[in-house]
Amino acid sequence: MNTSDAEGGRRVGVPSTALFTDQYELTMLQGALKAGTADRHSVFEVFTRRLPEGRRYGVVAGTGRVLDAVANFRFDADVLEFLGSRGIADAATLDRLADYRFTGDIWGYPEGEVYFPGSPVLRVEGSFAECVVLETVILSILNHDSAIAAAASRMSSAAAGRGLIEMGARRTHELAAVAAARAAYVGGFHSTSDLAAGYRYGIPTVGTSAHAFTLLHDSERDAFTAQVDALGRGTTLLVDTYDVAEAVRTAVEVAGPELGAVRIDSGDLLLVAHRVRQQLDELGATDTKIVVTSDLDEYAIASLAAAPVDAYGVGTQLVTGSGHPTCSMVYKLVARATTADPAAELVPVAKKSTGGKTSIGGRKWAARRTDAAGVAEAEVIGTGPVPEDLAERQLLVELVRGGEILGREPLDAVRDRHAAARAALPLSATQLSRGEAVIPTEYV
Repeated sequence: MNTSDAEGGRRVGVPSTALFTDQYELTMLQGALKAGTADRHSVFEVFTRRLPEGRRYGVVAGTGRVLDAVANFRFDADVLEFLGSRGIADAATLDRLADYRFTGDIWGYPEGEVYFPGSPVLRVEGSFAECVVLETVILSILNHDSAIAAAASRMSSAAAGRGLIEMGARRTHELAAVAAARAAYVGGFHSTSDLAAGYRYGIPTVGTSAHAFTLLHDSERDAFTAQVDALGRGTTLLVDTYDVAEAVRTAVEVAGPELGAVRIDSGDLLLVAHRVRQQLDELGATDTKIVVTSDLDEYAIASLAAAPVDAYGVGTQLVTGSGHPTCSMVYKLVARATTADPAAELVPVAKKSTGGKTSIGGRKWAARRTDAAGVAEAEVIGTGPVPEDLAERQLLVELVRGGEILGREPLDAVRDRHAAARAALPLSATQLSRGEAVIPTEYV
């Protein structure tokens, strides 16, 4: 990840992304070079044929990471030696890859926007040679990040304004954890426990102690005293190592009513939270917050709506997409020139096989039709002229022009965009019960 300074974090130099790809991208390139078709102007689109079962909308996330991946897509000497020594690419293909730079155009839904079946969330244009090799890395990023952001968005809706802490780093690959924290922030989470995510993307980080810290000390009081001495009275004390009621009493005795928060990580969270709130109030710690963790998902968060909970910490279910770890997005060629001549006509192309994997040819536009109140009522997709009433509602924005990255933006702007896009959907979009896409996709 070569992170943009615009996202609020530090720019971190990383190796090339060129090998984050499937071998057949390079064998297709080699075949096209031999056939003389590699330089035909081509249009690829990223879309999904359906939403994950029961989901009512998707969330576009990872666009900023895609732009970084495209910028870093370079075949250096070591990579070329690897490809040549394995017989993966012949000499002509290696020569072409040695000079690889993406010089085409990319348009897409702005990051944080919602999407629906058929939405052309990303359009990549250029020669077949420079576009085809980007397929795997683009899909890898968008499928992962959009799945996490969609889960985060549902959890954010269920939390109804209460705090959300991303805590999934120990439940997934170490690099996926950083991307997941970023996607969760886009979807509405407020902070992360992962320091790499804070460093790279400027996401607020939080964390105090685990049960091991309590068990290290001779008594719970000793542990609480050590933590307060080190972190101050505003810290969060973990109160379910032994007896919750006794721990809450000890916590307030040690930190006083200025205690920042207590965390509950086990038991019947609804019942325990009510008891802890009553006990804190009786002890005079009326401003002390309650944070709950313990294998939460959007359904568990919703079930705690009536509980006196101030924040939720979510790990496993978030970083695995709450049951849907991918969005099943695909990268398909939808138009290509008849020759390598830059002036050659583009013709629509599409897969027509059976089994539900058909696609629609042609370079597409997309717009969202709204009702008189400004609420979304349809995702409209077409290949011809844009209807006049939809001209100001088009969704795709320019991200890359002639190889130059244009679409980098602050991560907080992406997060705000998602909140606004979700708010413009019909109210049923936030229902957790299973259902179809909240608005239909119409082709014109």
